[in-house]
Amino acid sequence: MLGENFVYFFTVLGFFVGIIFGILKSFDADGLFTYTFLITTFFYLFSHVIIAMYYRTITAKAYNFPKEIHEAELDLFVKEINKREKLIDSACKLTDMAIKMNQNDIAGQKL
Repeated sequence: MLGENFVYFFTVLGFFVGIIFGILKSFDADGLFTYTFLITTFFYLFSHVIIAMYYRTITAKAYNFPKEIHEAELDLFVKEINKREKLIDSACKLTDMAIKMNQNDIAGQKL
């Protein structure tokens, strides 16, 4: 639906809601006219606010996302993380071997 048609629809809807509310709440022509005018104006302005927010979100989501650049950066991060994991694994193995050698030396000294 076009934004213009949405505004027209909400304005007419506000007009009829205003007439119904005016008939239920007022006892004279001035009250009917006042309620109808205020409610129709509210619906008209509210429809413009809704359309403005709708177009703002549509244009905000339409920007170009540089997918290739981000994928290249993420691949670089994955390579760096894998290198660091290998380094940490080798350090853990070295530490485990040193602990075993230390335990063997301590066990050999007790005998």
